[in-house]
Amino acid sequence: MTQIAEPPTRATTVRAPTESVTMVAALNRALHDAMAQDEKVLVFGTDVAAQGGVFRVTEGLAETFGEQRCFDTPLAESALIGITVGMALRGFVPVPEIQFDGFTYPAFDQLVSHVAKYRSRTRGQIDMPITVRVPSFGGIGAAEHHSESTESYWAHTAGLKVVVPATPSDAYWLLRHAIGCPDPVMFLEPKRRYWARDVVDFAHPAPPIGRAAVRRAGTDVTVLTYGALVGTALSAAELAAERHGWSLEVVDLRSLVPLDFDTVAASVRRTGRCVVLHEGPRSLGYGAELAARISEELFYELEAPVLRACGFDTPYPPARLERLWLPGPDRLLDCVQRALEMP
Repeated sequence: MTQIAEPPTRATTVRAPTESVTMVAALNRALHDAMAQDEKVLVFGTDVAAQGGVFRVTEGLAETFGEQRCFDTPLAESALIGITVGMALRGFVPVPEIQFDGFTYPAFDQLVSHVAKYRSRTRGQIDMPITVRVPSFGGIGAAEHHSESTESYWAHTAGLKVVVPATPSDAYWLLRHAIGCPDPVMFLEPKRRYWARDVVDFAHPAPPIGRAAVRRAGTDVTVLTYGALVGTALSAAELAAERHGWSLEVVDLRSLVPLDFDTVAASVRRTGRCVVLHEGPRSLGYGAELAARISEELFYELEAPVLRACGFDTPYPPARLERLWLPGPDRLLDCVQRALEMP
């Protein structure tokens, strides 16, 4: 059975009113509250202090807490994550920002060889309470190296937790849980959801890392997705119901590692069919692991093979071609129709 992480105590002590905020504001408040609660929490990265980050997620933190705790670093991601490891070893709780998802590749060696392995290397004696924030995925018409789907790299790396919020509420609470976690967390923020607004209850925690959420109940096909594509799946489910009478159940994974397979399995048992929706390339993408595990463990529950609606096996395209490359409702509903038509 999948082991579900319990919410860390220091990540659930905030008491604040319910408020309608954007995802950017929710993330900013999570960082502010974590820094106010624990003086060991440090926020740093390229342009995070003076500029407040490219997307203004860190705006005001340097003014509030000083440049000893929120500070700018050179555009050198390998060095950035290298000093992060040193800070964690010295007892700090570092929250570095890598400015864009495509900039994580220079830091790959530090993340895979050191951040992910330190607890195992020391037989659990040394924690790595590191949360690496990364504006991720596409949909904003950005330049090359500014829109990537890197989640499979991190999910494949034992020792890292991988989190992808889809709502402002999850952005706030999952970031609080991540900062309170003794394990390193890759916190992938869907850029095209940054300005989405929703109500956040700052007093009552959302489910912790390792819990999925059923965003829409259904009976015909389970749709598994995460991040910005949760909204795409919900829109497709509305179209499916209006035009075809299909009932889609939308499951927001929220946490890719650890995966809440119990919720996934319960949904697939209800519907008998499953489509995985994600932005990354199809081959060896996160959907491939989900399809394999569902087929292995739920074979006799399935009425059709698990299908995948994904990006293509090509480099991420120029901005003008992005809308043709990213999976949308049409690509998802095509898979749904195929699943329903299979005998």
